Amino acid sequence: MELLKVEAYAFSLYDLRIIKVNKFQFKFPRVISIKISIEVIDLTKEEEIRIRCHQVDEEIHELVNKIKTETLIILGYHEDKISRIKLSDIYYFEAVDGKVFGYGKNNVHEVKQKLYELEELCKEKHCFRASKSTILNITKIASIHPSISGRFHALLDNGEKVVISRQYVPILKHMLGL
Repeated sequence: MELLKVEAYAFSLYDLRIIKVNKFQFKFPRVISIKISIEVIDLTKEEEIRIRCHQVDEEIHELVNKIKTETLIILGYHEDKISRIKLSDIYYFEAVDGKVFGYGKNNVHEVKQKLYELEELCKEKHCFRASKSTILNITKIASIHPSISGRFHALLDNGEKVVISRQYVPILKHMLGL
């Protein structure tokens, strides 16, 4: 059994603790001390992530959701190629003319799942139904703006704009903590 050390650091920003481990960033509103251990196991054993904590709270649920989002893989089809795409790389899914497409930063892939199947698959993974034809990854939202008739427009990190139907605005507000 081999244990690897992972660098982690913390700093205070207006009494908000931010922990960065590799490319993940976790925000904790209280002073904490985290010990991180990585154990390299034999290929015959199942890989797992174990979280040991004093209590399961919102921050722990957020951490679990971030891990699940990073590890969920969707198969995308483009021309004659099949690609493995991480859910965290998808900006949104959209149903158009009976087909479902996953939009990344600079690419579009057709996915074989139906929108309702993706909605269930992406449940609790920073994605939500933004309209009857769209599922949106909230981690890719740069800004949101109210629009007419109670709808919102979301400007994504890649510059695209997505309409959020008024019936789904309360879900977005809840997910963003508004």
